[in-house]
Amino acid sequence: MVLFWRSLTFNLLKRLITLKFPNVESITPEALAQWLQDSTKTPPILLDARSEAEYEISHLWHARRIDPDSPDLSAIADVSFETPLVVYCAVGYRSAAVGSWLLQAGFSRVYNLEGSIFQWVNEGKAVYKDEQKNSGVHPYNWLWGKLLKLQYRGKI
Repeated sequence: MVLFWRSLTFNLLKRLITLKFPNVESITPEALAQWLQDSTKTPPILLDARSEAEYEISHLWHARRIDPDSPDLSAIADVSFETPLVVYCAVGYRSAAVGSWLLQAGFSRVYNLEGSIFQWVNEGKAVYKDEQKNSGVHPYNWLWGKLLKLQYRGKI
């Protein structure tokens, strides 16, 4: 039952995000993992669009944090407008909003990680804290945290 609820919720969120931010292309966790392992392709810059507290618990390898409430270009001041950017948050809404903002700012290759860090870890992919693997993820709040498999829910 929990798996059904989680899957249904992620599917509804995906639809809502697509309707609200149709200009932001999505990328699945599996496709991103393959891209990151493919040495023949330019790797994307990973942008974490969560709060500092969420980022401090764990994030994707070498992700740069960008403030989802008041994004600015300081996190990517050294990046060209053609560089691929993959933005993620907890479930994908804040990152889609930041992705839309980045497209308006002139970046041409912006992707929103589908299901974001919650889906990423639910699929067993690694997250890090201080360059060390970490299994916990900030649950955002108690309700959204239910989208994380129990073993990945970090303490807040």
